[in-house]
Amino acid sequence: MPQSKTKKVLIVIAIIVVVLVLVPFFIGIFGKESGEKIGVVEIEGTIMDSKNAMDDIVRFRDDESIKGVIVRINSPGGGAAASQEIHREVKKLRGKKKVFVSMASVCASGGYYIATAGEKIYASPSTITGSIGVIMQQTVVEDLMKKIGIQENTIKSGELKDAGTPFRKMREDEKRYLNDVLKDIHEQFIRDVAEGRKMPVDTVRKLSDGRIFTGIQAKNTGLIDAIGTFYDAVDALKVSLNIVGKPVLVYGKKPFSIIRWLISSIAREYGMELDTPSFKYMYNR
Repeated sequence: MPQSKTKKVLIVIAIIVVVLVLVPFFIGIFGKESGEKIGVVEIEGTIMDSKNAMDDIVRFRDDESIKGVIVRINSPGGGAAASQEIHREVKKLRGKKKVFVSMASVCASGGYYIATAGEKIYASPSTITGSIGVIMQQTVVEDLMKKIGIQENTIKSGELKDAGTPFRKMREDEKRYLNDVLKDIHEQFIRDVAEGRKMPVDTVRKLSDGRIFTGIQAKNTGLIDAIGTFYDAVDALKVSLNIVGKPVLVYGKKPFSIIRWLISSIAREYGMELDTPSFKYMYNR
């Protein structure tokens, strides 16, 4: 082959290689969705720790490119304090950006607590929600320990220091004491729901006996705003934000932990207490 033809062939090959390399590169740059961004905070399973959800909320609050946020909840609730922390951060976020809530199969108790911080709440007709209440459960192993010959000794600084211990039955004064604590936490729940839903406290209190509601029942009682799917909530937020075209959904970054998943699954299925006493905004199925 003449040298000139060889050069031409090499040039053609070089051009082909450059095209094959650069075309995907430019497609990656210019082919991406260019719509405005909506953040999605996902709260899934038993609420045992608030950090991951709060990190997502804070990141979206501080990111100027995020125009609004959808909080997607599929949870029966969980720890009272953890649910409150996430609720507070959603309220802060709502003070800066529009926040809509989408309920999945279950959004009850602590999950519902968080939802009330949003501007609008969407649920499916059969979503299980409500369960506005507080629960503390105690497993007493005193009789079992006696049968197998195990004794437990406690040294404490005050009469109520070990109230709720599983190693003996609860005294009446301990029941009254823990019931007062539970009532105070329940009242916090009721007042935050009333504030979030713009409902009279007495109206919320009548609905706060721990009962659950379907999505339709919740809509009829004012506990949610509309019946709709996750994408209905996205579309409604898009309209509210005057977004033209299809918005880009930006999901929170949550590192998966097999240990966290296992603990959450066990707690959800068997109602196991991880500390004593444990007060929970929790719908026990």
